[in-house]
Amino acid sequence: MSEVQGGEAGKPKAGVLKIALWGVAILGIATIAYIIAQSSINPQQPTNLKAYAKGDMARLVFPLEAAPAPVSSFQDSEGKLHRIADFRGKVTVVNVWATWCGPCVIEMPTLASLAKAYEGKDVVVVPVSIDSDDKTDQAKAFIAKNAPLTYYHDPKKALPFEFKPPAVGMPTTVIYGKDGVEKARISGEADWSGPQAKALIDHLLAEPE
Repeated sequence: MSEVQGGEAGKPKAGVLKIALWGVAILGIATIAYIIAQSSINPQQPTNLKAYAKGDMARLVFPLEAAPAPVSSFQDSEGKLHRIADFRGKVTVVNVWATWCGPCVIEMPTLASLAKAYEGKDVVVVPVSIDSDDKTDQAKAFIAKNAPLTYYHDPKKALPFEFKPPAVGMPTTVIYGKDGVEKARISGEADWSGPQAKALIDHLLAEPE
């Protein structure tokens, strides 16, 4: 019996490493799938935002064709329904997250910092929780600690699948210009409080609606 236990001793660490490697692989596949999907739609449309894909924003990917926002609705803390299109006229940063997603929890304060930096301007950060109903109070309390963010909830978990292409994994952050179409996205955790993120937002703010 002791021999078997000794042989198994190294397996938990190997299992953790394997999970981590799979997580990295999934993010890589999601990014590649996004690029391929967009390229198959319109392989020649240029973007002037690639210069911002560096530093904390190095994983930014850009649609090659303007995609409208999903039409599915999500609700605020009082149950009122909203759609991404409701924020048209503002640079809209939509973040899909959940309380059980470690990278989401780590990233959220940086999104709060971004929202605070642009208070009073045409920028809105929209964190949409896809937690189950029994986690609603926990999710609300977490967002309350990350002012000035507002709590939103997608109980049907429909929103991630309505992005074009769908959001694979969490967190996923999709940025819309004032014209209401997607400009860029990041799959995975990022630091939204740094100068690279603000440079991107400033560029989008300067674009005409």
